[in-house]
Amino acid sequence: MIRPLGREDRGPLRDLVVATGVFTDDEVEIALELIDIVLNDPGQKDYIIRVYEEGGKAAGYYCVGPTPATEGTFDLYWVAVDPALHGRGIGRALDDHACALIRGMSGRLVIAETSSLPRYGPTREFYRRRGYSEVAKIADYYRPGDDLVVYGKYLK
Repeated sequence: MIRPLGREDRGPLRDLVVATGVFTDDEVEIALELIDIVLNDPGQKDYIIRVYEEGGKAAGYYCVGPTPATEGTFDLYWVAVDPALHGRGIGRALDDHACALIRGMSGRLVIAETSSLPRYGPTREFYRRRGYSEVAKIADYYRPGDDLVVYGKYLK
């Protein structure tokens, strides 16, 4: 089941993001900041978070939002799945749900950014398998040797 974020999800989602072993401490803090914005300001319109629940617990989540000053472009800020559940289609279900939600808001383009570091290889492969194309790369963006890789998917 995919549902809106609830207060009870904050701790489990933090643990899930840490358990992936991919994100830096700063990135974990950013994920929590976005979760807190959604939980503490229900009227805000910048971020939408949905949680994949399995067996009564958070097994994954995504965070999307409209890109300011664009018409129909949305950012996919986060998509993360409990590593113990990888390969079960949860990421695919989250991406399908996010794209349907975005289409329902007159969205036409989804942008996802990630790192070029080897530990992000599975993330880049996930985007490619899900129909995203690499649309840009900026060398040494995050730090020397760590490029920004930007993926885009047009919604039909």
